[in-house]
Amino acid sequence: MSNPSAKISDKWTLFFGSGLLALAVTWFFAYQGIHGHDHRPALSVLVGCLFWVSILIGMLMLTMITRVFDAGWAPIIRRSWEFMIGGLPVVLILGVLPLVFVPSLRHIVWHWTDASSLLPNGHTVGHDPILQAKSWFLNEKFFLARVALYIVFFAVITWALRHWSFLQDRERSASHTHRLHAISAAGIPLTAVLLTLLAFDCLMALTYHWFSTMYGVWFFALSIRLALAVTVILTYVLSRGGWLDGILNQAHRHVLGCLMLAFTVFWAYISFSQYFIIYSANIPEETFWYNIRELNPITGMKSDWWGVSLYLIFGFFFLPFLCLLFYRTKIIAGRLLTIAWVILVGGIFDLWFNAVPRQIVDKTAPEGFVVSPFLSGFLWLDLLAILGFGGIVLGLFLRSSAKAETIPVHDPRILESIHYHE
Repeated sequence: MSNPSAKISDKWTLFFGSGLLALAVTWFFAYQGIHGHDHRPALSVLVGCLFWVSILIGMLMLTMITRVFDAGWAPIIRRSWEFMIGGLPVVLILGVLPLVFVPSLRHIVWHWTDASSLLPNGHTVGHDPILQAKSWFLNEKFFLARVALYIVFFAVITWALRHWSFLQDRERSASHTHRLHAISAAGIPLTAVLLTLLAFDCLMALTYHWFSTMYGVWFFALSIRLALAVTVILTYVLSRGGWLDGILNQAHRHVLGCLMLAFTVFWAYISFSQYFIIYSANIPEETFWYNIRELNPITGMKSDWWGVSLYLIFGFFFLPFLCLLFYRTKIIAGRLLTIAWVILVGGIFDLWFNAVPRQIVDKTAPEGFVVSPFLSGFLWLDLLAILGFGGIVLGLFLRSSAKAETIPVHDPRILESIHYHE
Protein backbone atom coordinates (compact mmCIF):
# COMPACT_ATOMS: atom_id res chain seq x y z
CA MET A 1 0.00 0.00 0.00
CA SER A 2 1.45 3.31 -1.02
CA ASN A 3 1.81 6.33 1.18
CA PRO A 4 -0.94 9.00 1.15
CA SER A 5 -0.93 11.45 -1.66
CA ALA A 6 1.30 14.50 -1.52
CA LYS A 7 -1.84 16.64 -1.57
CA ILE A 8 -2.69 15.32 1.91
CA SER A 9 0.72 14.74 3.48
CA ASP A 10 2.22 18.08 2.46
CA LYS A 11 -0.38 19.93 4.51
CA TRP A 12 1.24 18.92 7.79
CA THR A 13 3.33 22.10 7.96
CA LEU A 14 0.21 24.23 7.46
CA PHE A 15 -1.61 22.53 10.33
CA PHE A 16 1.45 22.47 12.56
CA GLY A 17 2.34 26.11 11.90
CA SER A 18 -1.25 27.30 12.41
CA GLY A 19 -1.38 25.35 15.65
CA LEU A 20 1.82 26.92 16.92
CA LEU A 21 0.54 30.38 16.02
CA ALA A 22 -2.75 29.85 17.87
CA LEU A 23 -0.85 28.43 20.82
CA ALA A 24 1.52 31.40 20.86
CA VAL A 25 -1.46 33.77 21.17
CA THR A 26 -2.88 31.66 24.00
CA TRP A 27 0.43 31.63 25.85
CA PHE A 28 0.75 35.41 25.41
CA PHE A 29 -2.53 35.95 27.27
CA ALA A 30 -1.53 33.36 29.87
CA TYR A 31 1.65 35.27 30.70
CA GLN A 32 -0.26 38.55 30.69
CA GLY A 33 -2.61 37.06 33.25
CA ILE A 34 0.28 36.55 35.68
CA HIS A 35 0.72 40.32 36.05
CA GLY A 36 -2.96 40.78 36.84
CA HIS A 37 -3.05 37.76 39.17
CA ASP A 38 -5.65 36.23 36.87
CA HIS A 39 -5.43 32.45 36.59
CA ARG A 40 -8.11 32.14 33.89
CA PRO A 41 -5.94 32.68 30.77
CA ALA A 42 -3.42 30.08 31.97
CA LEU A 43 -6.32 27.74 32.64
CA SER A 44 -7.23 28.06 28.95
CA VAL A 45 -3.90 26.47 28.08
CA LEU A 46 -4.61 23.65 30.52
CA VAL A 47 -8.12 23.05 29.18
CA GLY A 48 -6.93 22.99 25.57
CA CYS A 49 -4.01 20.74 26.43
CA LEU A 50 -6.06 18.26 28.48
CA PHE A 51 -8.74 18.07 25.80
CA TRP A 52 -6.20 16.66 23.38
CA VAL A 53 -4.32 14.70 26.03
CA SER A 54 -7.56 12.90 26.87
CA ILE A 55 -8.19 12.10 23.19
CA LEU A 56 -4.66 10.79 22.66
CA ILE A 57 -4.61 8.76 25.89
CA GLY A 58 -7.92 7.23 24.80
CA MET A 59 -6.40 6.30 21.44
CA LEU A 60 -3.34 4.92 23.20
CA MET A 61 -5.53 2.69 25.38
CA LEU A 62 -7.59 1.56 22.37
CA THR A 63 -4.39 0.74 20.48
CA MET A 64 -3.11 -1.46 23.29
CA ILE A 65 -6.49 -3.05 24.06
CA THR A 66 -7.04 -4.09 20.43
CA ARG A 67 -3.49 -5.50 20.38
CA VAL A 68 -4.03 -7.59 23.50
CA PHE A 69 -7.39 -8.91 22.31
CA ASP A 70 -6.22 -9.45 18.72
CA ALA A 71 -9.26 -7.57 17.45
CA GLY A 72 -9.78 -8.60 13.85
CA TRP A 73 -11.60 -5.40 12.86
CA ALA A 74 -8.94 -3.05 14.24
CA PRO A 75 -5.76 -3.00 12.06
CA ILE A 76 -6.93 -0.54 9.39
CA ILE A 77 -8.23 1.85 12.07
CA ARG A 78 -5.42 1.23 14.56
CA ARG A 79 -2.86 2.61 12.11
CA SER A 80 -4.58 6.02 12.33
CA TRP A 81 -4.40 5.79 16.14
CA GLU A 82 -0.69 5.05 15.87
CA PHE A 83 -0.21 8.15 13.72
CA MET A 84 -2.16 10.27 16.22
CA ILE A 85 -0.59 9.14 19.50
CA GLY A 86 2.80 10.40 18.38
CA GLY A 87 1.53 13.86 19.35
CA LEU A 88 0.85 12.93 22.99
CA PRO A 89 4.28 13.76 24.46
CA VAL A 90 4.46 16.90 22.27
CA VAL A 91 1.13 18.19 23.64
CA LEU A 92 2.28 17.51 27.21
CA ILE A 93 5.57 19.31 26.59
CA LEU A 94 3.92 22.36 25.00
CA GLY A 95 1.04 22.51 27.47
CA VAL A 96 1.48 20.98 30.91
CA LEU A 97 5.27 21.27 31.15
CA PRO A 98 5.51 25.10 31.09
CA LEU A 99 2.49 25.47 33.38
CA VAL A 100 4.09 23.21 35.97
CA PHE A 101 7.77 24.12 35.73
CA VAL A 102 7.40 27.91 35.48
CA PRO A 103 6.84 28.92 39.14
CA SER A 104 4.64 31.95 38.47
CA LEU A 105 2.33 29.91 36.23
CA ARG A 106 2.32 26.96 38.62
CA HIS A 107 1.37 29.17 41.57
CA ILE A 108 -1.45 30.88 39.74
CA VAL A 109 -3.03 27.67 38.37
CA TRP A 110 -2.43 25.29 41.27
CA HIS A 111 -2.67 27.68 44.22
CA TRP A 112 -1.71 24.95 46.72
CA THR A 113 1.86 25.36 45.40
CA ASP A 114 1.96 28.96 46.70
CA ALA A 115 2.15 29.03 50.50
CA SER A 116 1.14 32.71 50.58
CA SER A 117 -2.07 32.17 48.58
CA LEU A 118 -5.13 33.31 50.54
CA LEU A 119 -8.07 30.97 51.22
CA PRO A 120 -11.73 32.07 51.62
CA ASN A 121 -11.56 31.32 55.35
CA GLY A 122 -8.84 33.95 55.77
CA HIS A 123 -5.97 31.52 56.25
CA THR A 124 -3.10 31.07 53.83
CA VAL A 125 -2.31 27.84 51.99
CA GLY A 126 0.87 27.43 54.02
CA HIS A 127 -1.19 27.18 57.23
CA ASP A 128 -3.92 24.95 55.81
CA PRO A 129 -4.25 21.71 57.85
CA ILE A 130 -5.90 19.94 54.90
CA LEU A 131 -2.90 20.59 52.67
CA GLN A 132 -0.54 19.57 55.46
CA ALA A 133 -2.36 16.25 55.76
CA LYS A 134 -1.97 15.70 52.00
CA SER A 135 1.60 16.99 51.82
CA TRP A 136 3.02 13.50 51.27
CA PHE A 137 1.44 13.70 47.80
CA LEU A 138 0.84 17.41 47.26
CA ASN A 139 4.32 18.81 47.52
CA GLU A 140 6.09 20.66 44.74
CA LYS A 141 9.10 18.36 44.28
CA PHE A 142 6.95 15.25 43.99
CA PHE A 143 4.52 17.16 41.74
CA LEU A 144 7.30 18.13 39.34
CA ALA A 145 8.68 14.59 39.39
CA ARG A 146 5.29 13.10 38.54
CA VAL A 147 4.75 15.46 35.60
CA ALA A 148 8.21 14.59 34.28
CA LEU A 149 7.30 10.90 34.66
CA TYR A 150 4.11 11.35 32.64
CA ILE A 151 6.01 12.93 29.75
CA VAL A 152 8.78 10.31 29.76
CA PHE A 153 6.41 7.36 30.06
CA PHE A 154 4.01 8.47 27.34
CA ALA A 155 6.94 9.33 25.06
CA VAL A 156 8.42 5.85 25.55
CA ILE A 157 5.20 3.85 25.24
CA THR A 158 3.98 5.72 22.14
CA TRP A 159 7.43 5.41 20.53
CA ALA A 160 7.53 1.67 21.21
CA LEU A 161 4.05 0.99 19.81
CA ARG A 162 4.71 3.07 16.72
CA HIS A 163 8.26 1.84 16.13
CA TRP A 164 7.54 -1.89 16.18
CA SER A 165 4.31 -1.52 14.23
CA PHE A 166 5.98 0.49 11.47
CA LEU A 167 8.96 -1.89 11.50
CA GLN A 168 6.61 -4.80 10.89
CA ASP A 169 5.61 -3.20 7.59
CA ARG A 170 9.20 -3.39 6.41
CA GLU A 171 10.48 -6.61 7.95
CA ARG A 172 7.30 -8.73 7.83
CA SER A 173 8.28 -10.55 11.01
CA ALA A 174 5.76 -12.21 13.35
CA SER A 175 8.12 -11.45 16.26
CA HIS A 176 7.10 -7.80 16.05
CA THR A 177 3.46 -8.74 16.58
CA HIS A 178 4.38 -10.77 19.68
CA ARG A 179 6.49 -7.89 20.95
CA LEU A 180 3.62 -5.46 20.47
CA HIS A 181 1.34 -7.79 22.43
CA ALA A 182 3.82 -7.86 25.30
CA ILE A 183 4.27 -4.07 25.26
CA SER A 184 0.50 -3.57 25.26
CA ALA A 185 -0.09 -6.08 28.05
CA ALA A 186 2.39 -4.23 30.25
CA GLY A 187 1.35 -0.80 29.02
CA ILE A 188 -2.37 -1.04 29.82
CA PRO A 189 -2.06 -1.21 33.65
CA LEU A 190 0.81 1.30 33.67
CA THR A 191 -1.16 3.74 31.52
CA ALA A 192 -4.22 3.24 33.74
CA VAL A 193 -2.22 4.22 36.83
CA LEU A 194 -0.53 7.20 35.21
CA LEU A 195 -3.65 8.61 33.57
CA THR A 196 -5.30 8.45 37.01
CA LEU A 197 -2.42 10.33 38.61
CA LEU A 198 -2.42 12.82 35.73
CA ALA A 199 -6.15 13.48 36.30
CA PHE A 200 -5.47 13.94 40.03
CA ASP A 201 -2.60 16.37 39.42
CA CYS A 202 -3.91 18.40 36.50
CA LEU A 203 -7.62 18.58 37.35
CA MET A 204 -8.57 17.38 40.83
CA ALA A 205 -5.69 19.27 42.47
CA LEU A 206 -7.02 22.55 41.04
CA THR A 207 -9.40 22.38 44.02
CA TYR A 208 -7.15 20.44 46.35
CA HIS A 209 -9.56 20.34 49.31
CA TRP A 210 -11.85 18.08 47.29
CA PHE A 211 -11.14 14.48 46.37
CA SER A 212 -12.81 11.54 44.63
CA THR A 213 -11.47 8.01 44.30
CA MET A 214 -13.51 7.65 41.09
CA TYR A 215 -11.88 10.59 39.36
CA GLY A 216 -9.32 8.56 37.42
CA VAL A 217 -12.04 6.25 36.10
CA TRP A 218 -14.09 9.28 35.02
CA PHE A 219 -11.08 10.63 33.10
CA PHE A 220 -10.54 7.22 31.48
CA ALA A 221 -14.19 7.04 30.39
CA LEU A 222 -14.05 10.58 29.01
CA SER A 223 -10.81 9.82 27.17
CA ILE A 224 -12.21 6.76 25.44
CA ARG A 225 -15.42 8.59 24.50
CA LEU A 226 -13.51 11.48 22.93
CA ALA A 227 -11.03 9.14 21.24
CA LEU A 228 -13.86 7.17 19.62
CA ALA A 229 -15.58 10.39 18.53
CA VAL A 230 -12.40 11.67 16.86
CA THR A 231 -11.88 8.22 15.32
CA VAL A 232 -15.32 8.32 13.71
CA ILE A 233 -14.68 11.83 12.35
CA LEU A 234 -11.18 10.94 11.15
CA THR A 235 -12.18 7.69 9.45
CA TYR A 236 -15.14 9.42 7.81
CA VAL A 237 -12.77 11.98 6.26
CA LEU A 238 -10.25 9.32 5.24
CA SER A 239 -12.97 7.23 3.61
CA ARG A 240 -13.86 10.19 1.39
CA GLY A 241 -10.81 10.21 -0.88
CA GLY A 242 -8.21 9.26 1.72
CA TRP A 243 -6.44 5.98 2.37
CA LEU A 244 -9.58 4.33 3.81
CA ASP A 245 -11.61 5.04 0.67
CA GLY A 246 -13.19 1.73 -0.36
CA ILE A 247 -11.81 -0.05 2.72
CA LEU A 248 -13.82 1.31 5.65
CA ASN A 249 -17.21 -0.37 5.60
CA GLN A 250 -20.48 -0.54 7.49
CA ALA A 251 -19.20 -3.21 9.88
CA HIS A 252 -16.33 -1.01 11.04
CA ARG A 253 -18.76 1.82 11.76
CA HIS A 254 -21.00 -0.58 13.64
CA VAL A 255 -18.15 -1.62 15.95
CA LEU A 256 -17.20 2.00 16.61
CA GLY A 257 -20.85 2.86 17.26
CA CYS A 258 -21.22 -0.01 19.72
CA LEU A 259 -18.10 1.11 21.58
CA MET A 260 -19.40 4.69 21.65
CA LEU A 261 -22.66 3.46 23.17
CA ALA A 262 -20.86 1.31 25.75
CA PHE A 263 -18.58 4.09 26.95
CA THR A 264 -21.40 6.64 26.92
CA VAL A 265 -23.18 4.43 29.45
CA PHE A 266 -19.94 3.85 31.37
CA TRP A 267 -19.19 7.59 31.58
CA ALA A 268 -22.72 8.25 32.84
CA TYR A 269 -22.44 5.47 35.42
CA ILE A 270 -19.16 6.82 36.81
CA SER A 271 -20.30 10.46 36.80
CA PHE A 272 -23.64 9.69 38.45
CA SER A 273 -22.06 7.33 41.00
CA GLN A 274 -19.57 9.98 42.05
CA TYR A 275 -22.35 12.55 42.48
CA PHE A 276 -24.70 10.13 44.25
CA ILE A 277 -22.08 8.92 46.75
CA ILE A 278 -21.07 12.48 47.64
CA TYR A 279 -24.71 13.59 47.85
CA SER A 280 -25.61 10.65 50.11
CA ALA A 281 -22.64 11.11 52.44
CA ASN A 282 -23.37 14.87 52.68
CA ILE A 283 -19.90 15.71 53.97
CA PRO A 284 -19.13 19.46 53.54
CA GLU A 285 -15.52 18.73 52.49
CA GLU A 286 -16.95 16.89 49.48
CA THR A 287 -20.29 18.51 48.69
CA PHE A 288 -18.85 22.00 48.22
CA TRP A 289 -17.37 20.92 44.88
CA TYR A 290 -20.84 20.39 43.46
CA ASN A 291 -22.37 23.29 45.36
CA ILE A 292 -20.16 25.85 43.66
CA ARG A 293 -21.17 24.28 40.34
CA GLU A 294 -24.86 24.67 41.03
CA LEU A 295 -25.46 27.71 43.24
CA ASN A 296 -24.40 31.31 43.16
CA PRO A 297 -22.89 31.82 46.66
CA ILE A 298 -24.05 35.45 46.74
CA THR A 299 -27.67 35.13 45.58
CA GLY A 300 -28.31 31.47 46.40
CA MET A 301 -29.88 31.08 42.95
CA LYS A 302 -28.83 28.63 40.26
CA SER A 303 -25.63 29.75 38.56
CA ASP A 304 -24.67 29.47 34.90
CA TRP A 305 -22.77 26.29 35.81
CA TRP A 306 -26.16 24.72 36.56
CA GLY A 307 -26.96 25.07 32.87
CA VAL A 308 -23.66 23.34 31.99
CA SER A 309 -24.49 20.44 34.31
CA LEU A 310 -27.90 20.05 32.65
CA TYR A 311 -26.22 20.06 29.24
CA LEU A 312 -23.90 17.27 30.38
CA ILE A 313 -26.90 15.20 31.45
CA PHE A 314 -29.14 15.76 28.45
CA GLY A 315 -26.71 16.74 25.69
CA PHE A 316 -23.63 14.71 26.55
CA PHE A 317 -25.40 11.60 27.82
CA PHE A 318 -29.08 11.21 26.92
CA LEU A 319 -28.88 12.50 23.34
CA PRO A 320 -26.02 10.23 22.16
CA PHE A 321 -27.28 7.36 24.33
CA LEU A 322 -30.78 7.36 22.88
CA CYS A 323 -29.53 7.81 19.31
CA LEU A 324 -26.89 5.06 19.56
CA LEU A 325 -29.49 2.57 20.77
CA PHE A 326 -30.70 2.37 17.18
CA TYR A 327 -28.83 0.07 14.81
CA ARG A 328 -29.12 2.42 11.84
CA THR A 329 -27.45 5.26 13.76
CA LYS A 330 -24.37 3.07 14.13
CA ILE A 331 -24.10 2.04 10.48
CA ILE A 332 -25.15 5.16 8.55
CA ALA A 333 -22.04 7.30 8.20
CA GLY A 334 -23.75 10.69 8.42
CA ARG A 335 -25.71 9.84 11.55
CA LEU A 336 -22.71 8.36 13.35
CA LEU A 337 -20.65 11.40 12.35
CA THR A 338 -23.27 13.74 13.86
CA ILE A 339 -23.23 11.85 17.17
CA ALA A 340 -19.42 11.94 17.16
CA TRP A 341 -19.50 15.74 16.92
CA VAL A 342 -22.09 15.91 19.71
CA ILE A 343 -19.80 13.84 21.96
CA LEU A 344 -16.72 15.88 21.03
CA VAL A 345 -18.42 19.19 21.89
CA GLY A 346 -19.81 17.66 25.08
CA GLY A 347 -16.30 16.65 26.09
CA ILE A 348 -15.25 20.30 26.03
CA PHE A 349 -18.14 21.17 28.35
CA ASP A 350 -17.18 18.31 30.66
CA LEU A 351 -13.64 19.65 30.94
CA TRP A 352 -14.95 23.16 31.53
CA PHE A 353 -17.20 21.82 34.29
CA ASN A 354 -14.31 20.06 36.00
CA ALA A 355 -11.52 22.60 35.51
CA VAL A 356 -12.89 26.13 35.51
CA PRO A 357 -15.12 26.67 38.61
CA ARG A 358 -13.01 27.93 41.50
CA GLN A 359 -13.55 29.77 44.76
CA ILE A 360 -11.95 33.18 44.28
CA VAL A 361 -11.36 35.11 47.48
CA ASP A 362 -13.53 38.23 47.69
CA LYS A 363 -13.81 39.81 51.14
CA THR A 364 -16.79 41.89 50.03
CA ALA A 365 -18.87 38.78 49.29
CA PRO A 366 -21.02 37.32 52.11
CA GLU A 367 -19.33 33.91 51.84
CA GLY A 368 -15.86 35.42 51.44
CA PHE A 369 -15.53 34.19 47.85
CA VAL A 370 -17.06 34.25 44.40
CA VAL A 371 -17.05 31.43 41.87
CA SER A 372 -15.41 31.64 38.46
CA PRO A 373 -18.29 32.15 36.01
CA PHE A 374 -18.87 29.99 32.97
CA LEU A 375 -19.87 32.83 30.67
CA SER A 376 -16.63 34.72 31.06
CA GLY A 377 -14.59 36.54 28.46
CA PHE A 378 -12.11 33.68 28.12
CA LEU A 379 -14.20 30.98 26.44
CA TRP A 380 -12.77 32.10 23.11
CA LEU A 381 -9.26 31.61 24.49
CA ASP A 382 -10.16 28.07 25.57
CA LEU A 383 -11.36 27.30 22.06
CA LEU A 384 -8.25 28.91 20.56
CA ALA A 385 -6.07 26.68 22.75
CA ILE A 386 -8.05 23.61 21.65
CA LEU A 387 -7.58 24.61 18.01
CA GLY A 388 -3.89 25.32 18.61
CA PHE A 389 -3.11 21.95 20.14
CA GLY A 390 -5.38 20.33 17.56
CA GLY A 391 -3.42 21.87 14.71
CA ILE A 392 -0.19 20.52 16.17
CA VAL A 393 -1.64 17.03 16.62
CA LEU A 394 -3.11 16.93 13.11
CA GLY A 395 0.13 18.27 11.66
CA LEU A 396 2.11 15.49 13.33
CA PHE A 397 -0.54 12.98 12.22
CA LEU A 398 -0.10 13.98 8.57
CA ARG A 399 3.68 13.97 8.92
CA SER A 400 3.60 10.42 10.29
CA SER A 401 1.26 9.29 7.54
CA ALA A 402 3.75 10.51 4.95
CA LYS A 403 6.58 8.45 6.46
CA ALA A 404 4.89 5.10 7.12
CA GLU A 405 2.45 2.76 5.42
CA THR A 406 -1.09 4.04 5.90
CA ILE A 407 -2.46 0.49 5.76
CA PRO A 408 -0.46 -2.12 7.79
CA VAL A 409 -0.39 -4.64 4.92
CA HIS A 410 1.79 -7.12 6.84
CA ASP A 411 -0.29 -7.21 9.98
CA PRO A 412 -1.35 -10.85 10.56
CA ARG A 413 -5.02 -9.82 10.67
CA ILE A 414 -5.04 -7.27 7.87
CA LEU A 415 -7.21 -9.34 5.51
CA GLU A 416 -9.67 -10.01 8.30
CA SER A 417 -9.81 -6.29 8.98
CA ILE A 418 -10.29 -5.29 5.34
CA HIS A 419 -13.03 -7.89 4.80
CA TYR A 420 -14.56 -7.48 8.26
CA HIS A 421 -18.31 -8.05 8.41
CA GLU A 422 -20.96 -8.12 11.12
